[in-house]
Amino acid sequence: MSTVTVRIPTPLRPLTAGADTVRVEGETIDDVLKTLGTTHAGLLERIINPQGELRGFVNIYLGSDNVRALDGLATSVSDDDVVSIVPAVAGGAARDRRLCELRAAIPEVTPTDAVQLQKQGAAVLDVREPDEILPGSPVGAYRLGRGYLELRVEDVIPDMNRTVLVMCSGGTRSLFAAEALVRLGYQDVRSVVGGFARWKNDGQPFEIPRVLDASARERYSRHLLMPEVGERGQLQLIDSKVLLVGAGGLGSPAAFYLAAAGIGTLGVVDDDVVDRSNLQRQILHTEARVGTSKVASARETLEALNPTINVVGYKTRLDSSNVDEIFTGYNVVVDGSDNFPTRYLVNDACVKLNIPNVHGAVYRFEGQVSVFWPAWKERRGPCYRCLYPEPPPAEMAPSCAEAGVLGILPGVIGLLQAVETIKIVLAVGDLLIGRMLYYDALRAQFTEFKFDANAECSYCGEGATFPGYVDYEQLCSASNT
Repeated sequence: MSTVTVRIPTPLRPLTAGADTVRVEGETIDDVLKTLGTTHAGLLERIINPQGELRGFVNIYLGSDNVRALDGLATSVSDDDVVSIVPAVAGGAARDRRLCELRAAIPEVTPTDAVQLQKQGAAVLDVREPDEILPGSPVGAYRLGRGYLELRVEDVIPDMNRTVLVMCSGGTRSLFAAEALVRLGYQDVRSVVGGFARWKNDGQPFEIPRVLDASARERYSRHLLMPEVGERGQLQLIDSKVLLVGAGGLGSPAAFYLAAAGIGTLGVVDDDVVDRSNLQRQILHTEARVGTSKVASARETLEALNPTINVVGYKTRLDSSNVDEIFTGYNVVVDGSDNFPTRYLVNDACVKLNIPNVHGAVYRFEGQVSVFWPAWKERRGPCYRCLYPEPPPAEMAPSCAEAGVLGILPGVIGLLQAVETIKIVLAVGDLLIGRMLYYDALRAQFTEFKFDANAECSYCGEGATFPGYVDYEQLCSASNT
């Protein structure tokens, strides 16, 4: 057995990990090439056709002699001979040579083959930019622009062993993208020949995806960078409807950040007017709006911040006669109310209508946040009545006007309510279901208290029939927290 040096041409070097020469054993040229193909997958197919013959665009030289003029593939070799693989080249630009290298290294599939592979579990990855996919994209494709491919692909396709079929507009950028995926460790990456242009011309299934416009992409650009949000999540936020009960201390910061985040529809329920004493904490409102409706003031502020959202105002006091009509159609209710009759009414309506209730409460330097959601799909969560079956007596429920509240504290609690709301809409993270987050501002300390659903709860207990709304005697008469 002789050992020879094989010179590898540039287009084939991606298959030899960049090596320009390889030492190989064999007795004939045929032996040498087959050994080379065994140790470097994909190389032999580029040189030898299925009939076992040397391809017409490749010549093999033993020293300076073309083996076609010798004994062909049966030509014998000796120790330290030099075998050169010389394919035809056009002498084109570096880009053309680079594409040749990529095509030699990256397997390509037709759109028809790609559809079949997708049915077998392969992932179709469309790496075109958002404006390019407006005319269409393969049904079921993952859409991830080339610019952020390396940063986000592992969140989209975490299984490195899954077959990935990369597609662009015409089949060129997909080769570069596929190479990047190989470098990241993906084991089976292929490029779709002809890109989406051929996909569409071949009659393969595609859909017109919904995408953010340029203005929205600019506004929510920081969200789009987050794998937990991205474009799909931002569209979920835009499609969502969140109702804020109260435009006061808790509702103000929650509304501000939910509007900024792009919640598409924000409902605001409040029958009060802006009072100067509100301005210490109710940041939706201004000095110039003292005496005006809080709902109107909230709408003006929120639409100035984000004119793309829809603010729906309900200038009314929430009660048993209107709660069903107001709550219906909303995905989440954020309870920023300041009195127990309203808190119980909010809870009972949310239980009846299967809506998550994001609870917040403040008292001087203390605050509480939780999520009440008996209909949570992962497990049955408790409702507010599971934690507090009935309201306290009036002497234990002083209003903010009586007890006071640190103006900044509702900002902390209201923002935590906004965080839980966003998590619910995006279906991410660990929600505060069955957990009460208690904040002591004086000690700068958060404490978590756990509690379970009450199986015998008259409103959300197992097999419970909704008993109707209870109009409790008013316990707090001051305006919203």
